[in-house]
Amino acid sequence: MMARKLDPARIVETLARLQARIAERFPESGLAQVCAEMVETGRTTAATAHAIAKPNIALRVGVAAIIALGVAGQLIAARFLQIERLHTDAASLVQGLDAAVNLLLLAAGGVWFLLTLEERFKRRSALAALHELRSFAHVIDMHQLTKDPTLLLGAFHMRTKASAARAMSEFELTRYLEYCSEMLSLIGKLAALYGQDMRDGVVIEAVNDVESLTTNLSRKVWQKITIIKQLDEKPADA
Repeated sequence: MMARKLDPARIVETLARLQARIAERFPESGLAQVCAEMVETGRTTAATAHAIAKPNIALRVGVAAIIALGVAGQLIAARFLQIERLHTDAASLVQGLDAAVNLLLLAAGGVWFLLTLEERFKRRSALAALHELRSFAHVIDMHQLTKDPTLLLGAFHMRTKASAARAMSEFELTRYLEYCSEMLSLIGKLAALYGQDMRDGVVIEAVNDVESLTTNLSRKVWQKITIIKQLDEKPADA
């Protein structure tokens, strides 16, 4: 049977393998350190997404108990209500109905607040984790920001004292950019873990935002890789 859900263990395994590849190719690079942190974040994400997806039995029991006590309190209060003592004039009747409606609305609001409590707790946890993943995406984008493929043309005379060190070969630069693209893709997969078992519209929208961000940033990286390939195919006498 074909798997229809992302496997968190496989994502973490892929991240760990990617981190090893980056560490072997660029052992002193900041990108390797970022990927190592992503491996730990991936493990945390897998555990957090699984915990969020599970029902909070203790909270549900507590909410049910509070609602039951509230209903019981209303029933007990109704038993002591002396209907015969109410005035029968129209003004008193309207006033009494208005108070009853307000109480019903207040009770309904309280019940709704309690019933959505678990969902709001889960949403807050998921959004905090997705914010961390979004930050990782921007950090990766910063690492590839100074990797300019046009420098492969040999225009080193245009460098200044403040220019960043750019001593990568064509092969190294391509691999570095490919690693950035893979990391961005894996961030999108980690974000998707929060959306595959939740039906919260706010969380799903946040997941889509992270995936859109990583896709757009990866597109920028692949534009640089395309330039490198075009330079490689360019005739020497052109």
